[in-house]
Amino acid sequence: MIHPLQKDDAFLADVAATRGEADGFRLWWLGQSGFLVQWRGRHLLLDPYLSDSLTKKYAATDKPHVRMTERVVDPARLGFVDVVTSSHNHTDHLDAETLAPLLQANPDLVLVVPEANRAFVAERLGIDPAGPVGLDDAADVEAAGFLIAGVPAAHEQIERDERGRCRHLGYVVRCGPFALYHAGDCAPYDGQADRLRPFAADVALLPINGRAPERRVPGNFTGPEAARLARDIGARVAVPCHYEMFEFNTASPDAFVAEASRIGQRFRVMRCGEKLVIIEQGGASGAPP
Repeated sequence: MIHPLQKDDAFLADVAATRGEADGFRLWWLGQSGFLVQWRGRHLLLDPYLSDSLTKKYAATDKPHVRMTERVVDPARLGFVDVVTSSHNHTDHLDAETLAPLLQANPDLVLVVPEANRAFVAERLGIDPAGPVGLDDAADVEAAGFLIAGVPAAHEQIERDERGRCRHLGYVVRCGPFALYHAGDCAPYDGQADRLRPFAADVALLPINGRAPERRVPGNFTGPEAARLARDIGARVAVPCHYEMFEFNTASPDAFVAEASRIGQRFRVMRCGEKLVIIEQGGASGAPP
């Protein structure tokens, strides 16, 4: 079992220690595609998976979800979160055992989801369908000072409902002068870089577990594809994610690192529970030059 760099009390103390800082923003990797973003005392959770629900669900099947990395924190202890996102309906991005405790701990929490998934989200979480904030491609919403824009995600294709709304989204989050791109689950598609380049992302959070039919689940970028997309959209720092959670659906970040190094794309490979600090546009604490 992989041990997070920080977990439980140590993780919460690290988050609390920088809550009052006004410069830049900070993010912590929570495993899989989950990240906690902190900006000027406000907190946004991106696609958190903080339970063992999938391990329990598939334990007696031919597709066991054996957990590789320990959980960073109990979601019930995150009583300071302002906004949480779900990029699509797969449980590692829309987990009732994570989101229900979060909603209970944060009565004013804003939940942002694809508009196409609103009814499904409400049913899974047992909440009023009017509660979540729905986004689609080219739409945005402001919540707790974060400006969140929806962009299409191909998992592995761009899927739309009967009204043409995207079932899988990526999110571009603007924190004042800073921007970060969270791809959700996504593979390359035509015109992707052109859509994303105008956002001028300081950080690109990109899944790198690749695509393998034998896994019997939709796939994502390979490591080299993620590195090249980060370069093509002008991301100042690329961070790989969506690996080292389940044994059957993971990949080494080595190919991502090799390609990013070859093409001159700045990157940071984070440990679960680790913090990345973005102090100014173009600068990242701890990132390679």
